[in-house]
Amino acid sequence: MAYRSYDSPLGALHVTPWVKRLLIANVAVFVAYLLLNAFGGGLGTALSWRYLGLDRSTVLVQPWTLLTYAFVHASVGHIFFNMLALFFFGPPLEERWGSTPFLKFYLVAAAGGAIVALFSRDPVVGASAAVNGVMLGYAMTWPDNQVYVWGIFPIKVKWLVAILAAVSFLFALDGGGGPVSHLAHLGGFASAFLYLKSPWAPNAWGEVLPVKRKKRAMAWRAGPKLVDTPARPAAQQPIGRTQAAHMERDLLDDVDRILDKISTEGLASLTPQERDRLNEVSRQKRTN
Repeated sequence: MAYRSYDSPLGALHVTPWVKRLLIANVAVFVAYLLLNAFGGGLGTALSWRYLGLDRSTVLVQPWTLLTYAFVHASVGHIFFNMLALFFFGPPLEERWGSTPFLKFYLVAAAGGAIVALFSRDPVVGASAAVNGVMLGYAMTWPDNQVYVWGIFPIKVKWLVAILAAVSFLFALDGGGGPVSHLAHLGGFASAFLYLKSPWAPNAWGEVLPVKRKKRAMAWRAGPKLVDTPARPAAQQPIGRTQAAHMERDLLDDVDRILDKISTEGLASLTPQERDRLNEVSRQKRTN
């Protein structure tokens, strides 16, 4: 599944801090799993499923497995497709909400998938529930953005997520689907939806960022001047080039500070003055 953004207010995709950490953690656990299997005669499978995987027969004595199961994968294909979806859909949400709210959302989706999966007798591993929650969060935020399935077939993300949820629901009813835990998938979708509709949802999940992220702000440095010359009395001396350059630098430094604050704390942390500042700069940029 390949991602192409058409109208995302956050511009081009890049890897955000917690998405990067989650990717590294999942890959590190999987590499350790492979090495232990290769040199320990299947020790990786035994240890990961016994101490990290989710099993309803042991969950009461190993409650940490309600989350750790989401960092264990059984095959290359299993981890590849989960991490690919996280890589594409996670950064826009983390950038919009802030890192801490995004991490909470991810873990809520993982735990929700685990709780529903306990209705199955089979042990469960994999980040699918958490990733499905991330995809749902993206679809609820930018429903009309398009993705390309297998890089060929365009589909709006809201319909893609709806199809995935429907397939999981049908397989869960039928009890089929092979080794895939469709109950965990449904739990990820359901817990993500309920969390976003709850009072604990990220404060900024329903808001739109008025300007591009920090990388775009840095690019402004090489572009036209952002500061319009204010109206002034005829007797007032015009602003010199050096003074205008200082004013532009101060303005961009202020924008960088505000965008850093959005990245770490989310949109809801901004003061009215900071929001006005961003709107002013965005308006000036469009004019120039």
